Amino acid sequence: MKKPVRIAAALAALAGAAVFLAAPLARSQVQIQPSFLPMGSAAAGNASMAWFHDPSSARVMACQATPAPSGPVIACSVARVPERP
Repeated sequence: MKKPVRIAAALAALAGAAVFLAAPLARSQVQIQPSFLPMGSAAAGNASMAWFHDPSSARVMACQATPAPSGPVIACSVARVPERP
């Protein structure tokens, strides 16, 4: 093997190793922070409800928990608050 071929092979191996070492660092990570603030809750009979507000996007979320044979069921709905005139 000639010297230029050895250098090229060594550089290729080094570049391959750098790709494998840098790949885990290059993953994109989404920064998620909960933005809903609790507003209140109510209960009647076997059902209960909770309301949440997201001030940054003017959304309101209402969640209702009801008992079921397999465990409590939670259903939530999100709506946008109308803008003030």
